[in-house]
Amino acid sequence: MAQAAKEKPGLIAKLKKSVRDMRGELKRVVWPSKKQTINNTGIVLMFMAIMAIIIGLFDTGLTSLIRLFLGV
Repeated sequence: MAQAAKEKPGLIAKLKKSVRDMRGELKRVVWPSKKQTINNTGIVLMFMAIMAIIIGLFDTGLTSLIRLFLGV
């Protein structure tokens, strides 16, 4: 009798517990407002544009240096 109480839970029981825990955690999440989402998206897009320009300038400069050294 004592052994039956100490058995490990089965796969189905583990999955049910995981789903219950996941739902509990999702209830605690504080979702951003529409305004915050739009603002953060704009910031990310601006940062990406700035980085693309910086990388493009760096690439152009290195290409010019390599052509200068190789005499192409």
